[in-house]
Amino acid sequence: MSTRNVLGGELIPCSYDPLTGYYRDGCCNTDVSDQGSHVVCVRVTAQFLAFSAARGNDLTTPQPQHRFAGLKPGDRWCLCALRWREALEAGVAPPVVLESTHQKALEFVTLEQLQKHRLQGTVS
Repeated sequence: MSTRNVLGGELIPCSYDPLTGYYRDGCCNTDVSDQGSHVVCVRVTAQFLAFSAARGNDLTTPQPQHRFAGLKPGDRWCLCALRWREALEAGVAPPVVLESTHQKALEFVTLEQLQKHRLQGTVS
């Protein structure tokens, strides 16, 4: 699988602290074994974290067995593309780092949708 971002450039890391990614390598890399498609790099918000918990995915509680310290507002995280789309439809989509969002995200959402939620102040 190519490591290109949604803008067509090289995929840059999303976060090393907290360590994110399907492979926990800091990047939103993916392959066929990643059934959740953890490919959208976001900066989580309190509103999104509450939304995700209400949907049965508590992202704030640490789970050391999965090398997961729990998220807090402001953290960057490789989010499942379908969860981001669900949050978009609910009006609580967290901001996206386009340069760190894998091109596979475009199988689930449009570039225009992602661009409308672009995290301000990131690399162009």
